[in-house]
Amino acid sequence: MVQGRLFVFSAPSGAGKTTLLKRVMGELDNLVFSVSHTTRAPRSGEMDAVDYHFVSRERFEAMRDQEAFLEWAEVHGNFYGTSREAVLAQLEQGMDVILDIDVQGAAIIRASRLIDAAFVFISPPSLAELERRLRGRKTDSDETIGLRLKNAAQEMRAAVDYDYLLLNDQLEEAVMVLKSVILAERSRAHRLPSGGPIVLEGL
Repeated sequence: MVQGRLFVFSAPSGAGKTTLLKRVMGELDNLVFSVSHTTRAPRSGEMDAVDYHFVSRERFEAMRDQEAFLEWAEVHGNFYGTSREAVLAQLEQGMDVILDIDVQGAAIIRASRLIDAAFVFISPPSLAELERRLRGRKTDSDETIGLRLKNAAQEMRAAVDYDYLLLNDQLEEAVMVLKSVILAERSRAHRLPSGGPIVLEGL
């Protein structure tokens, strides 16, 4: 069976990454989302084991100490981690895995070289537009928004370390570009747009 490809996505909070990924995953086959573990509380509408595995701080620390995470990081006072076993199993099944993590986690995976991956950074058109989007959510305090904007400025500087930089200004254009990235990576690995292997008849 053909090996799947790991796609590591990072973006500042409010850059529209979740909306973009959901659109692309709805239009391309053979893509699965890696569900991370987190110690933060669920937001309205979020479901356990769908959006995140919501766990206690004690449970997370136990998993971390057992080296169960491919990467983990503390962001905005909460822990986030990616299950090593779950990702490897999905890749071995031939699935392309979408990993949505912050720049700290991406740097850990990049440095470890445990899994070959394509790294994609999704950026808002500007910090001013990012602030507008964050305030439009109406879920965060002014203090939290200020912290997110400060972190966003630092995260956007890390974009130079990624294989691809995608500007999420116009959604339809961003969807087209991201689909092109995934399809190009599949072609580079001698795979069909559907994700299956290319077999040349007569050879």
